[in-house]
Amino acid sequence: MTIEEAILSLVAERGPGKTICPSEAARLVDPENWRSRLTAVRAEGRRLAADGKIIWTKKGKPVDPEIVKGVVRFGLPDHHG
Repeated sequence: MTIEEAILSLVAERGPGKTICPSEAARLVDPENWRSRLTAVRAEGRRLAADGKIIWTKKGKPVDPEIVKGVVRFGLPDHHG
């Protein structure tokens, strides 16, 4: 499973209004060495956000993946409004 597939399948499974921790995607791709995958997961998350496929949140609020620091979560974009 690719990092993209892991992120997209996890956010889809979680559903609208819910988020995942990037570490969940890293663990799905590489359960043994997931920590070493976090940089790649965040990079793929930035690409997916730029494509409008996911959003990044921090403390429940949408954030810009290009400038945010610290703990973030990934979720499905809100296509309702």
